[in-house]
Amino acid sequence: MDSINQNQPEQNHEDLHGPKAVAEIQTIVRKAENGFFCTVPMAGSRGTRPMNVRQVDDQGHLWFLAANDSHQVQELQRDPSVKLYFHGSQHSDFLYLEGRATLSAHKAKIAELWEPVLKTWFTGGQDDPRITVIEVAPTEGYYWDTKHGGMVAGIKMLVGAAIGVTLDDSIEGTLDV
Repeated sequence: MDSINQNQPEQNHEDLHGPKAVAEIQTIVRKAENGFFCTVPMAGSRGTRPMNVRQVDDQGHLWFLAANDSHQVQELQRDPSVKLYFHGSQHSDFLYLEGRATLSAHKAKIAELWEPVLKTWFTGGQDDPRITVIEVAPTEGYYWDTKHGGMVAGIKMLVGAAIGVTLDDSIEGTLDV
C-alpha cells in the first residue's frame, strides 16, 4: 500500500539535531504558548493537564511553574518522566516531546519566570511558598511543520488538488537536542 509520503514528489522528512532541534522546539512552543503536560498518573489523577510554558532556554529545556501541592508535582516526585504535546497553528507547528522533569524552588528562577497574572494561581505573589519550578529536559521528540509557511502550503495544496498531485509543503522528523 502506498503511503502519502510515497506520493509526495518533494522531500518531506528532516531529522534535526543540536541547535536546529532547539530552534524548532523554541519556534513551535512560542507559537503554541500552552500545551498538554503528561505525567505518569497516580490514583485519582488523569496525568494530563494544559500548561503554559514560561520559557524555552538555549538548551531546549522547557520551564513551567506549578503548585507544590498539586497532583502533577506529586506524580513528578514519583516518576520524572513527562510527555509534552503542542499545536502552534491551525495547519502546522505540531510538536511531541518526551523528557525528564526536575523540580526546584529557586527564587531567582521564579522571579525570572514570573508575571503578575500568575497571582491568579499563586495568591501570595512570586514569594508564594507553593510555587515549584519544573524544568523539562527533552530526551526525544518529533515535529510536523511546513517548509515555507502557511500561505505557500495553502497554495501548494490548492494547486495539487487541481492537478491531482500531492503537493504537500509539510516537513517532519525527529528532534535530537
